[in-house]
Amino acid sequence: MTNLKIGLLHPGAMGVTIGAAALVDGSPVGWASNGRSEATRERAAAHPFEDLKSVDALVQWSDVILSVCPPHAALELAQSVADAGFSGIYVDANAVSPATAHAVQEVVEAAGASFVDGGIIGPPARQAGTTRLYLSGERADQIAQCFDRSPLHAIAIGEQPGAASALKMCYAAYTKGSSALLLAICALAKAQGVNEALREEWEISQPGLADRAKGAARGSAPKAWRFEGEMREIAATFQAAGLPGGFHEGAAELYHMLAGFKDSEAPTLEEVVATLLA
Repeated sequence: MTNLKIGLLHPGAMGVTIGAAALVDGSPVGWASNGRSEATRERAAAHPFEDLKSVDALVQWSDVILSVCPPHAALELAQSVADAGFSGIYVDANAVSPATAHAVQEVVEAAGASFVDGGIIGPPARQAGTTRLYLSGERADQIAQCFDRSPLHAIAIGEQPGAASALKMCYAAYTKGSSALLLAICALAKAQGVNEALREEWEISQPGLADRAKGAARGSAPKAWRFEGEMREIAATFQAAGLPGGFHEGAAELYHMLAGFKDSEAPTLEEVVATLLA
């Protein structure tokens, strides 16, 4: 159990559950409402988070800053915290490449903060056994202790920053990358007039794959606006290891085409395919 005050940037659908998990172990959690959307305000209001209004005030209040945001915003958010003079522990729990994680590390450490790299695997942490927060860095164990009794399973995997992000990239390369591939295949089959024949063949040789495609449409299309940036971070991770990154660049393009489904509820496979072919 720890009494570290945790500043949450920002309480989105995932981040709000991470903050709520920290509350279970007794850590006070704060956030900054200035400039945030009504949806974000409603999510935060459902929990006893302390509203410090501005990022500057939140930085002064916090022992730990926890960043959970779309990957394209990770470095800019870290810079805003560094500019506010934060000198505590900065945890970047975003879906970014190890290279981006190291860039964030340089920014926050230049301002006097410690850095812990993080990667979240699983859905929003509403119940035990579903969601892991992997952590790496010299103070990873200390951050993991903030969630000892919570539904979130926090796992320190070493003292080297970048390891947690690398694990996240490897995991999402398959889960979100394969969803993009499956949706693209469905669109291709429709364009070639063989979608029904493909579905029937799947029932013979790949049972369950048609249902996976429907699930990919329902689950991935509403989040495509976030997944685009994540795919580009994964592509960069492959390229940095001397491996081709083109597949995940293609996945990023596909998710870009589906960005209009943001916040939609359970789009059908037919709707997603029609959008891709438009």
